[in-house]
Amino acid sequence: MNTEIVIAIAFAALAIGGTAGFFLRHFILARRMRLAEQDAANIVAKARTQEKELLLGAKEEAIKLKGEAEAELRERRSLLQRQERRLSQKEENLDRKTEAQERREKSVAAKEKDVENARAQAEELKQKQVKQLELISAMSSSEARNLLLEMVEREIREDISRRIREVEGEVRREAEQRAREVISMAIQRCATDVVSETTVSAVALPSDDMKGRLIGREGRNIRALEAATGVDLIVDDTPEAVTISCFDPVRREIARVALERLILDGRIHPARIEEVVQKARAEVEAIIQSEGEQAAYKAGVPGLHPELMKLLGRLKYRHSYGQNVLTHSLEVSYLAAMIASELGANIEVCKTAGLLHDLGKAVDYEMEGPHAAIGAELVRKWGRSADVVRAVAEHHGEAETTSVEGFIVSAADAISSSRPGARRESVGQYLKRLEALENVANSFPGVEKSFAIQAGREVRILVKPEEIDDLAAIRLARDIVTKIEDTLEYPGQIKVTVVRETRAVDYAK
Repeated sequence: MNTEIVIAIAFAALAIGGTAGFFLRHFILARRMRLAEQDAANIVAKARTQEKELLLGAKEEAIKLKGEAEAELRERRSLLQRQERRLSQKEENLDRKTEAQERREKSVAAKEKDVENARAQAEELKQKQVKQLELISAMSSSEARNLLLEMVEREIREDISRRIREVEGEVRREAEQRAREVISMAIQRCATDVVSETTVSAVALPSDDMKGRLIGREGRNIRALEAATGVDLIVDDTPEAVTISCFDPVRREIARVALERLILDGRIHPARIEEVVQKARAEVEAIIQSEGEQAAYKAGVPGLHPELMKLLGRLKYRHSYGQNVLTHSLEVSYLAAMIASELGANIEVCKTAGLLHDLGKAVDYEMEGPHAAIGAELVRKWGRSADVVRAVAEHHGEAETTSVEGFIVSAADAISSSRPGARRESVGQYLKRLEALENVANSFPGVEKSFAIQAGREVRILVKPEEIDDLAAIRLARDIVTKIEDTLEYPGQIKVTVVRETRAVDYAK
């Protein structure tokens, strides 16, 4: 019984609790609904407020844009009106210019018509005058024209020749004055010594008995020496001396050194000869290298390739007309550098090209061609600049001279080789050169006599005055100079003087 009561009470409690929970949830939901409705109302109110603000801002922006558009429209209308006014003014100006141009054209047409009429009248008058002149002079118009042209041409030629002579004189005087200044300055600053050495290698013997020892039994010693050195040993009747002959100066020097050592040593046989020749060759090669280095140092040309210095040293044993080529190259380097400094040219290029300009003479007996072209090829091969190569190639006129440095090296070479005492020439060659110079002058018509004077530095020509006039004398001098340059070889320059003498002789009786 008690259990049932408890159960009933429990069910009653559960029913009451469920009812209370239901009403509590209903109350909470109702409260939430009211809050949500209030939030929604607030949001709607806020949205309406913002909408009003946006509409108000849009209206203000629209009013502002409308005002700006109207202002821009007014400005454009004003600009368009100004452009229309300028265009109308230009059209009016163009109309006025067109009318003025038409008036000028009409005036020009009228003037042209007047000119044509005047020209026709002048031509008619000219024809009448020509006919009258033909009647008076008994010459046709073509004959008179030809005569007048001949007279004018003769006068023009005389004026041109006179003007050419005056201009040539002025240019020659200015050039000679400037050249004297530059050359004298270079020569004053250059104080090198050039010693004329002979090209014959002679070895002195202590006695004539040494000749037999040099020849050896059945000539084996002399054959061994000639085979080892590549020279010809000439043993003749010259007392206490033998001569070494060879086209290669280096081989000749090796043979000379070896022969002197053999004579001092006294032991002369084929094995000893080969040993001494090897030592002499090494000694000469060392001298060649040392001489090349010293020459480059003296000239102030650093950075030369060892092969170039070796070829440069070989020039110590090479002579041209009795002048040592290595010493001559040093002098040309000095002179070229000085002339370049006076003229504002490239001093380094001139100095280097002057030192290397005769490098081809070290090997010209081994290679075909002029020594200037050979030297230029060697300089190009061993890495010098294109300007130096061009100056070396141009220094003898064998290539077309286009660079200032080429002219400078050529001038320095001429100064070094043509100054008094620099080179030695045999009497026979000297006489042949003078004879060839006179023959060139005598080959021209109108030449009466010619004389080569001042050791071949000048040729003086006497012409026949009845065949050669003053203008022809000027042309003759230029033609003789051209032929001398084309046919003869000579150091320095040759002055050509044409003398035309007219004598008037009469007798008082």
